[in-house]
Parts: sequence; structure tokens; C-alpha cells
Amino acid sequence: MKNSFKIALVFVISMIMTSCKKEEKSPSYNKGDLTIFTDESFQSVTEALADGYMINYPETRIKVETKKEDLGFLDLLHGNAKVIVMSRNLNPEEIKTYEERTDLKFLPAKFAADAVVFVVPKDSPKESISMDEINSGLLSDNKEFIFDGTNSSNLNFVAEKLKKQPKDLKYSIIPGNQKIIEELGKYPNKIGVIGLNTFSRPYDKASEKLREMVKVLPVIDKGKSYNADFEGLRTMEYPFTRVLYFLENEGNFNIANGFIRFSCTHLGQKIVQKEGLQPYNLYKREVQMR
Repeated sequence: MKNSFKIALVFVISMIMTSCKKEEKSPSYNKGDLTIFTDESFQSVTEALADGYMINYPETRIKVETKKEDLGFLDLLHGNAKVIVMSRNLNPEEIKTYEERTDLKFLPAKFAADAVVFVVPKDSPKESISMDEINSGLLSDNKEFIFDGTNSSNLNFVAEKLKKQPKDLKYSIIPGNQKIIEELGKYPNKIGVIGLNTFSRPYDKASEKLREMVKVLPVIDKGKSYNADFEGLRTMEYPFTRVLYFLENEGNFNIANGFIRFSCTHLGQKIVQKEGLQPYNLYKREVQMR
């Protein structure tokens, strides 16, 4: 009888311990690990949001990994990523594939307005660039524009804006937005094409140093000049304003969706603002995101 009681007691204890272990391992928005794939162009704002989330939820560990935009999207489709950051619009076929692969509706979580900007060395006599110059220059064998690589968000977005395919554009490559700024002085007749978030942080010394090395060109469109400043982003009048958004492959409210919700709340949007970008939701009555 005593042996039977002991066996029963051991069984109950083991069941309780197993239950506790399962509970500890169960997914949650406030604990666990997450890797976010982002193009290098908006790495800074993604890392800032990840740091903010981990401060609020100390049991979470979020790693931000840089990957070209198109490759990150493929990882999401193949189940190798839970969250990615995107800027270009998906075409109908891509949206259909996303919904079929993830079994989720396509609901991009928009969180910031960023921009692609055109830069020249600080001592360049060039003061602005027109849409016509950009169009013709990207079809010229001179390859006067420098991008950070193929499959990148900057190249994708400019091609989309010009209603062209990235493969149809002619350009030079220096890997990395920061490298473009640092090496642009070696190529006085070239124009760098980078993401604004590369050096948008207003009080960051590294960003300030990068800003001192180049001149950001206003874009002339139909006789009017537009700047990639807060006003240009808020109204989206700057022609190369782009909206950053998250796509997820989680399907329930665990750490990936917890992070996305945090990024779109008031606190997350304040972090976006401190990054020198235009929050998407903080001023939703004012921001005219078309």
C-alpha cells in the first residue's frame, strides 16, 4: 500500500514538473528570443526599437540581423524568419504567395516614414538634382549613381518610383550605406544613393560625422524643390519618401507580434522620432501617407 502511495505521489510530482516545464517553454510576448531581418538602410531604427522592447520586457532577447530586403522576404516565406522590415510595395503575386505560405492576411504594420536620399561630397558644386537627371542617369552607361548593392531596399524603391525594374537600371556599387558616404570623395562625379536612417539620428556623434562628409541634394520635380526633412516626410511631398513596415510569420500573439505592437504604440513611435524619422502613428491626424 505504501509503495502504491509512493508511486502515485511520484507520478503526480512528475506531472506537475512536466506541466511547469511546458509552461516555461510556452511562447509569450514578454519573454523569449526573436531575430528580426532588416535591410541595412533601416538597421538603426530597428535596433532602437528592439532595445526599447527589451528594456520594457527584460526576459526578451531580440537580435537584429541585416539582410537585403528581397532576401529577407524570401526567408519570411520559407519560415526562416518571424519578422522582417520592408519598404517597397509587394506586387499582387507576392501578396498572394505571402498569404498562401504563411496562412495570414497581408496586413503590413506601418511604423515610420524614411527616405532615399541623393548625396555628393561636401565640396561638390552640385546643389540639387532633378527627377529627369535621376531618370536619365540611371539609364546611362556612365553609371554615375552609386547604390549599396543589388536586392537592396534603396535600389528597389528607386526602381519602383521610376516605374522600372531594378535589372534595367545602370549603376555602380559600394557595399553599405556608410561605406558609400565614406568613400564618395574618391569619386567626385558620382552621386551616392543611401537611406536617410543611415545618418538621421540628430544627436548621435557618429551620424553627425557622416553628415559632415556629404551634402544631401534637394530633388527638383516639375520645377519645385523638395527636401528629405521632417516636413518633406510628413507630407510625403519629398518624391522618395518611403513607409517602413513590418511583415510577420507568427500567426498568434507571441514575441514577434508583441514587438510589432510596441513599435506602433506611442512609446515605439517616440523612438522612431528620436531616430530622426517621421513616426507613422504618433501624428496620424497630420501625416498624409498616400
